[in-house]
Amino acid sequence: MNINEESLAKTTKELMFSEPFYGLLLVTLNKLFDDKVGTACVGTSGINFNLKISPTFWQELSADRRKGLLKHELMHMAFFHLTDYKHLVEHRVANIAMDIEINQYIDPSWLPEGAMGLDTFPELKLKPKMGTKYYYDKLMKLKDETMKALMDAIEKGETKVTLPDGTQVTLSNHDWEEIDGLDEGTQRVMKDQMGGILKQIAEQVEKSRGTIPGEFKDILEALLNIPEPKFDWKSYIRRFTGKSVKVYTKKSRRKLSKRYEDNPGLKIKQKKHILVGIDTSGSVRKDELEEFLCEIHHLHKTGSDVTIVQCDTAIAHIGSYKPGEDYKIHGRGGTSFQPVIDYYNEHMNNISCLIYFTDGEAPAPINAKGNILWVLSSESNDNDELPGAVIKLEV
Repeated sequence: MNINEESLAKTTKELMFSEPFYGLLLVTLNKLFDDKVGTACVGTSGINFNLKISPTFWQELSADRRKGLLKHELMHMAFFHLTDYKHLVEHRVANIAMDIEINQYIDPSWLPEGAMGLDTFPELKLKPKMGTKYYYDKLMKLKDETMKALMDAIEKGETKVTLPDGTQVTLSNHDWEEIDGLDEGTQRVMKDQMGGILKQIAEQVEKSRGTIPGEFKDILEALLNIPEPKFDWKSYIRRFTGKSVKVYTKKSRRKLSKRYEDNPGLKIKQKKHILVGIDTSGSVRKDELEEFLCEIHHLHKTGSDVTIVQCDTAIAHIGSYKPGEDYKIHGRGGTSFQPVIDYYNEHMNNISCLIYFTDGEAPAPINAKGNILWVLSSESNDNDELPGAVIKLEV
């Protein structure tokens, strides 16, 4: 490992501690030093992004500026700047708009002097955190002489520019030709790949009790595409579930064990363990399955441990629900509720209740025991023969 690679590893570790979300994103990328790069840019490796850095430029930067450079390039990728803004006709102006957007989320001490920001063009009276399209539209209204100075500097590959009013600004030297030359299908796959990475990182950060940056809240919600629940699961689960719970223990440093003085104490946490049945027969349409998965997501958010059983005429798959993961549907044959009922009866001592999502298009099962709630899709017909409580999701 040479001196540049060592310093990059050190900077990555520092970013991991200060801003875990960005640090984890950086770890997922292939990073390489390239003498052909002016400063730093995003490249491609198959359907994945990679990060290219000029070794000479890197050596000239302070520790904070290195973190700022890495975060700047990461945000271009995570904000989908390289795939979502091809429709903006003047690409050079779009690049400036993107810089104005993302530099608002970077510590000013990490940015180079004159970095693009809200105050760079005071006559435009730019509002904070409005998105690339807003800043692009505003920039297109710049005075002709200001616009010409910017475009001339970009054409010449200059990064330091003095505007007609005397303001000195720093332009990012974006070099996205590799990505611009890719066909739309490949770019779409790359966007999906980055979306999957962002969802995985968000899950890791939440598990470690970290904080997801505010700038990614809307992006992640759009990726997950999860509407509000159609049913108040939190209050219902409290009344409906039985006494069966899963017990989790965790060592606590704050509370010492009374029995063994030299050992840490244990935190004991109980969780409702809910068995969720999903009717995956051919009569259940895709939009109904999406409706079911949305409700299951909010059901999981009540703090319950959720095991999903997919079933058509037989159980096709059993597994724990993991938020943020793309869910693969198994089955799509005929319909029978009996296999899930039999499974619930067999494991009832370890399960709080059974919640079965279905369109209701099947005969009622026999020998149904315990706490069972049937959840009919918003477009299903009523089925009064089902044993247990029945609700129908609202349209």
